[in-house]
Amino acid sequence: MKALEHCTHAYEETLALGARFARILKRGDVVCLFGDLGSGKTAFVKGMAKGLKISPHQVHSPTFTLMNIYKGKVPLYHFDLYRIKAFDLFGMGYEEFFYGQGIAAVEWSERLETLMPGDCWQVTLAHAGDDARKIKFSAKGDAVKERLAKAEL
Repeated sequence: MKALEHCTHAYEETLALGARFARILKRGDVVCLFGDLGSGKTAFVKGMAKGLKISPHQVHSPTFTLMNIYKGKVPLYHFDLYRIKAFDLFGMGYEEFFYGQGIAAVEWSERLETLMPGDCWQVTLAHAGDDARKIKFSAKGDAVKERLAKAEL
């Protein structure tokens, strides 16, 4: 399965792409976000929230709290692993959020190491000049790969 790639040219376009992406997600999905500081990971999650009918104004990076929960018809669990190691997740019962009734968005997913789910969405964001971002969508696991192949973003 080939990855899908998009280039956004403004913050608002990144939000809109995140919103479109959220509409193909299902309860229990894990979205692993990759990218350097300032690459647009949190902006993309704000867009996901909008697509899930959650106010994007509620969304902020949970760098110091580890996880924020945004309530909606389908809850959004927003993790930021920038300051922690994978084993720090054990004490918080991360499985409830990764495999529960909501959707988990995980910034700095490379820090999940062996805890990365076998089935997950992988979204890589990269600077492409000024406010432009190159955003690549890929999947891990057959079920998610099949959904990505049918996705229209």
